[in-house]
Amino acid sequence: MNGNYDLRILPLFEEKLQEIVDYIAYRLKNPIAAEAFVDAVEKAIYNRPFAPEAFEPYPSKKKREHPYYAIPVKNYFIFYVVIGNTMEVRTIVYSRRDLTKTI
Repeated sequence: MNGNYDLRILPLFEEKLQEIVDYIAYRLKNPIAAEAFVDAVEKAIYNRPFAPEAFEPYPSKKKREHPYYAIPVKNYFIFYVVIGNTMEVRTIVYSRRDLTKTI
């Protein structure tokens, strides 16, 4: 499919993003870096609905109805699926975690 897809962002993604931003801003005491991270995440997500299936699906050992796709942003991966004409952003995960257990 080509063209513009609808975008849906799940609450789980929003919760995890907020945890990351809070960690950077308050624990690391770097609110400027936290804001820059949010900007980078938003840019990555909002640029993707123009061609979300133009990328390789993320390799997963789990059998899925809809394959996961990954967007790398700094030290994180944003994971989404495409369902019909909708790009659904599901979660964000630190890239150095063992993703075979998560994704």
